[in-house]
Amino acid sequence: MWGHGISNDSRPGCKVEIRSFGFAPELQRYFSALYCYKVTAPDGAGASDCIYPDWAGLHFNADGATSWISIGDGAPHECAPFAANGPTSQAMCLQTGGSKSWSLALNPLGWSRFADGPANAVANTMVDGSTHPSFRRLAPILDIVRDGSGDDDATALRIAQYLCDVRQSRSNHEQQIAAMHDGLRDPAIGDVEALVARVGVSRRTLERLSSRYFGFPPKLLLRRQRFVRSLGKFTIDPDRSWSASLDGHYVDQAHFVRDFRSFMGMTPSEYAQMPHPILESIFAQRLAEQGAQ
Repeated sequence: MWGHGISNDSRPGCKVEIRSFGFAPELQRYFSALYCYKVTAPDGAGASDCIYPDWAGLHFNADGATSWISIGDGAPHECAPFAANGPTSQAMCLQTGGSKSWSLALNPLGWSRFADGPANAVANTMVDGSTHPSFRRLAPILDIVRDGSGDDDATALRIAQYLCDVRQSRSNHEQQIAAMHDGLRDPAIGDVEALVARVGVSRRTLERLSSRYFGFPPKLLLRRQRFVRSLGKFTIDPDRSWSASLDGHYVDQAHFVRDFRSFMGMTPSEYAQMPHPILESIFAQRLAEQGAQ
């Protein structure tokens, strides 16, 4: 397992340090990199960020202040020590004070292996992962991050070992799930018919797989990926304008702005003016995993 770290001091009085740990091949198909976040903040200060739509997320508070999260236009609520969200099609806004936490992103194939129940049942929802049946197999990770050793490399290795050892489900549809995920990330796939052809199943079967493992209907997922690719181009190249970042499936910039408002609840200009102390250092990696190029 490998790790690297970046610090971010963009909020006055607040310092955010992030380390990213890569997984061995046997886990890379199911999870994105593992992240450790350390927020140093004086009393009354903290870090906040607005996160674009993504796959399911697992968040473990190792020490310090708890976080407050809202999804879409929902009211902020205090996160449990192990907070888990299903796939999202709306922005997730995070606020946290001085703390140390760990996060994992669980992609659709990972959902089929490590989560229980349909992804659409917890879409755009944050739950207590320690008690919610969808995430019960992953709850022991909280004890791993809270063992008090302070050795992040050792903690990352223990998390990876636990994920290798824990009982996994084996869906009969893994090949189709992986093909659908790859199709969504392919900028050449712009409509449901093309996605059906890529996966090699009927439209009805695609709809069922999409709801069960991806959390949303295929048409919405294609819109989300189109949006994320555009956001990724703009984010990865700060000298590129919004208009030059548009995915090829957008009719015009007004079309993109409508999607931006739908997914993020704000305009592109408003988003660009916000500080991103938490996501800034991992934007490129996470957006690439989502299909941005």
